[in-house]
Formats: sequence, C-alpha cells, structure tokens
Amino acid sequence: MPKKADFLARIPWGHHVVLLFKIKDSSERVWYLQKAFENGWSRPVLIQQIENDAYSRQGKAVTNFKATLPPLQSDLARQIIKDPYNFDFLTLKDDYNERVLEAALIDEVQKFLLELGTGFSFVGRQVHLEVGDQDFYIDLLFYHLKLRCFIVIELKTETFKPEFAGKMNFYLSAVDDLVRHVDDHPSIGIILCKTRNKVIAEYALRDVKKPVGISSYVTRIVEKLPQKFVGMLPSVQEIEKELSLQKKGKKE
Repeated sequence: MPKKADFLARIPWGHHVVLLFKIKDSSERVWYLQKAFENGWSRPVLIQQIENDAYSRQGKAVTNFKATLPPLQSDLARQIIKDPYNFDFLTLKDDYNERVLEAALIDEVQKFLLELGTGFSFVGRQVHLEVGDQDFYIDLLFYHLKLRCFIVIELKTETFKPEFAGKMNFYLSAVDDLVRHVDDHPSIGIILCKTRNKVIAEYALRDVKKPVGISSYVTRIVEKLPQKFVGMLPSVQEIEKELSLQKKGKKE
C-alpha cells in the first residue's frame, strides 16, 4: 500500500476538486481519496459514493465478528459491511417480495457489486445445498477476495426477527462443510432486512457461533396506481396497437 502522500499525488486533480467542494471534514476527504485509489473509482463513481454517504455507512451493521473471528479478520469484515445498504438504483412496487428483490439485484449486478464494495465476487443465486437428504437454497452467494471467504447473503423484505440468525447460522455451517475450501477462512453471513431493531439484533447474535452481520437497506418504491385511475390509462397492448396504426398510416 503506497504512503498517504503517494496515493494522494496519484489521484486525478478532478477528484480533489470534487472533494474540496463536497466534503468539509479532512479525515472523511482522505477516506474517499484512499477508496478511490484502491478501487479505481472514476469521478462520477466518486460523486455517487459521496452522495450515497458511503463514509458514514461503513462498519455500522450489528455483528458478532469480534467474538467469532480472529482480530485482523474481524476488523476487515466489520469495515466491509455497511448499514444501511442503498439500493436506490432499483425501482420496486410497494408489494415486492424477496424473490423480486433478489432478481432485481442480479439484473443490476454491477451496481449491486459497487454498493457492496471492493473485493466481492458473485458466485450465484439460489445456491443449492443438500443437508440430511433435504434441499436448501441460499439467496445470494459471494466470495470476498480480501477476506478469502464465502459471503452468504439472505434477503428479507420485513423487519429483522431473531429466528433469521438461527437460519443463517445453519447456512454458514453447511457452506463451511460442503463448499468451503480447506484454505478458505470461515464463511460470513449478511442478513439484509427492510428494517432492524439494534437491541433485538444484538440479542439474536449474542450466542451465535458463526460470524453474522445484520444490516438494513433502502430502495425506491413505486406506489400502485390508485384504484380510481385503473382502466383510465391505455394498456401496453393498446399502445402497441396505436403505434402500429400510426406507422401504417405514415407508409400509406
């Protein structure tokens, strides 16, 4: 890792200008510059990270990493997990479920990886595990190149419940036994919920033996069309039919 003066000198001047105008705190400014250097952020990406307040969201998740991971692994793991995660690049209806959220994140996987942060490599969705002659499926599985471990992500479109921690503990045990390579570090779980109560989350993780983090997320919601307007707007088929007639009229 280059010295502070070295990487500051290697950051484009435009990045410095952005941070001088947008960030007042010097420590926060250096943090963004260092992350821009480490991750190769372009100026638009840097601006996006600032507007999404990446600095303030780092290390805010409720975790049990200190009790379940070695010190160096624990510190790095806490740094990579945010709270809340910002999924405003998604547009979802207010009645979306976990499968819809999962599919939307994979459709926007590049933006999702950018929000997760550096080092995450996507492995798969609905990853199959067979345990005791029963089938189980992990929502999202990643591998973290710096932590050298698998990251299991479970998506919940509701408030965190204590039983979610038990289920994640089970998934991590299965991944460690069935998927993890002998040279990999213990797998880490991230439970992403619509909301979470910090005290309940801390109690839920107190005696969990596997490393688990609990974070919330935010996304854009498109409200349903009010019932009184249903039927007043043309359907997709009607619009296509009208466009077809217009094209036909122009040709004639």
